[in-house]
Amino acid sequence: MILELVDIRIHPGQQDAFDVAVEKGLSTVIAKAKGFHGYKINKGIESPERYVLMIYWDTLENHTVDFRGSPAFADWRAIVGPFFAGPPAVEHFNLLQKK
Repeated sequence: MILELVDIRIHPGQQDAFDVAVEKGLSTVIAKAKGFHGYKINKGIESPERYVLMIYWDTLENHTVDFRGSPAFADWRAIVGPFFAGPPAVEHFNLLQKK
């Protein structure tokens, strides 16, 4: 299992609209992607324009090749991209241990 960690900063004052958009994008686009296993999204308290999105994939390639190389990636970006204050920082992690 791979964790995709996305650090998102949005334009100030757009939180309510982004909350709706990101949920729509996750449930209607990303949830249908090959290798998708779930997600969590966290909204900043001290920095309300900051979100941390965690998406779980079977393999790294399910995200980097299958999803990013598909038309669904453009659909996702069309929904959430207009809110971005800058490019999101994206990193991937391997699960070492589960308790």
